[in-house]
Amino acid sequence: MDQAEGDLRHAQSDLEHGFYDWACFSSQQAAEKAAKAVFQKLGAEAWGHSVADLLKELSRTQPVPEDLLNGAYELDKAYIPARYPNAHPTGSPRERYIQEEARRLIRHAENIVKFCASLLSKIS
Repeated sequence: MDQAEGDLRHAQSDLEHGFYDWACFSSQQAAEKAAKAVFQKLGAEAWGHSVADLLKELSRTQPVPEDLLNGAYELDKAYIPARYPNAHPTGSPRERYIQEEARRLIRHAENIVKFCASLLSKIS
């Protein structure tokens, strides 16, 4: 969870400095690592990079609010295209990601990190 929280702070810093592509990617990473922290605490394996898939798997044993799943789907869309120029028809990721998008993805990540931290506090 420490790494997830650090990635979230990284995303916020990138937003402040205009690196919207990296803010989006760091948000995805924060949410992914937070979800994986829950699996780790449960003694379970968690594979893959899809935040939505991780939360859906987690929902088999823990209720996961639909708004978190919806945010996870949006975060997943930033996993590859936010980093690779050839993921877009033209231009670089730096040109394709905007401030409002970065803010929205940070909010999704904050909500998922908070949710996962809450679950961690309940798991013995």
